[in-house]
Amino acid sequence: MFSVFLIMLSAILVIGGCRPDSRRDVPDVSEMEADVSIRRFERDLFALDTSRMDAGLEALEAAYPEFAPLFFGQVLGAPATDTAFYQGFITHPSVRSLYDSCQVVYEDMQDIEAEFEEAFRFFQYYFPGEPAPTVTTCISEFTVAAFVYGDNGLATGLDFFLGEAFPYRKIDPNNPMFSEYLIRTFNREHLVSKTIQALIDGMAGPPGGNRLLDIMVHNGKKIYALDLLLPYTPDSIKLEVTSRQAEWLQDNELEMWAHFLKEELLYSSDWQRIRKLVDYSPHSPGMPSEAPGRTANWVGWQIVKAYMKRRPDTTLPQLFSLRDAQALLDESRYKPGR
Repeated sequence: MFSVFLIMLSAILVIGGCRPDSRRDVPDVSEMEADVSIRRFERDLFALDTSRMDAGLEALEAAYPEFAPLFFGQVLGAPATDTAFYQGFITHPSVRSLYDSCQVVYEDMQDIEAEFEEAFRFFQYYFPGEPAPTVTTCISEFTVAAFVYGDNGLATGLDFFLGEAFPYRKIDPNNPMFSEYLIRTFNREHLVSKTIQALIDGMAGPPGGNRLLDIMVHNGKKIYALDLLLPYTPDSIKLEVTSRQAEWLQDNELEMWAHFLKEELLYSSDWQRIRKLVDYSPHSPGMPSEAPGRTANWVGWQIVKAYMKRRPDTTLPQLFSLRDAQALLDESRYKPGR
């Protein structure tokens, strides 16, 4: 409990309320077609003959017409015509070592393909008009973990998923990207979820406003969609928290909601006050040490679930199109669980 205020408030907020169901019934998608064959761009790139880089890079752009120009020009920042850059890139000892590490960890990706196939079946079920996603792997030397290109093409940077044994902290100890709470998720178990998140981010668009309520409900929609596409994946993986932190979120829903109200955070647009409640952070200010960062997103997810329970015929595209967070909250009749 955060304070005596929260204990007193619980009687007011919970009367007549109950925790909404965790998710809809999982639909049978076994008849949906989703033949995933992960394309290993990094293997093709690092297999190029350095004495014929011009021809090799040209062939890569022909084989990956949507992905290669984007990867070369925007991710690595050099066009394919810069043969000296790419010759240096694939032969540099540190990059080559990184590539070798990726090939050891991801020599076989059949289990990953199976996870993507299941997620893509659910994707077709919930987004029937969308092109079927594809998956391409790459190495960006820690530039990007996942992104979307073309018609739902998904790119996964394997260098962000090498596991706890990889010395991420030694790369740049001062870079917050390599903080312990983040690199804990740089592993095989999180690869599919983080890649699917990139797909959902593109489909959901930006929040409808810059208040905490706008952002937390928007992020709640994205977690709701991720939960539907990965219904058998543990919440701790989808939320990128520990199992204990996931339990803490479940057990302290009322206290979090009351904290937002008491501190007048819900309608605040002060980014410095609300950032750690919705953006990556090791903790949430004003809450116990057991609380992870981004607690408001979890509450936003509960609000969206309450709304969808009252409006079960709402499709995911329709949910994403709802821009008024206040109207969604009002319609949800959200009451936090004990």
